[in-house]
Order: sequence, then C-alpha cells, then structure tokens
Amino acid sequence: MDWDEAKTKPAGVTVGENLETLSVKELEARIDALKAEIERVSVEVQKRKSHEAAASALFKR
Repeated sequence: MDWDEAKTKPAGVTVGENLETLSVKELEARIDALKAEIERVSVEVQKRKSHEAAASALFKR
C-alpha cells in the first residue's frame, strides 16, 4: 500500500470549492462551519496580540 493512498481528505470546508452541487442545508452548514472557524482564528489572533503586548511591555526600555 502506498502511504499517499492512506491519507484521507480532512473533514471540513474547502475554500473555493464548487457550491453549485450543494443543497441549501449543506450551504447553511458550510456557513456555520466557516463562522466557527473565523471565531477560532480570531481567538488565536487575540491570544498572540496579548502575548506580543506582554512581551513588549516586559522588554521595553
């Protein structure tokens, strides 16, 4: 067996994917998944900004 064959497509949304074949329910689920991902990324950005600000304050001259 080839290791490339063993890899599976990750679950979730693929940006740029053709939407014409999806139902309204699938499109709504896609919107919910994207909103959740935006929130997850936003939280991570805030963590990093906070960490950066703390480091900057610590090493400020």
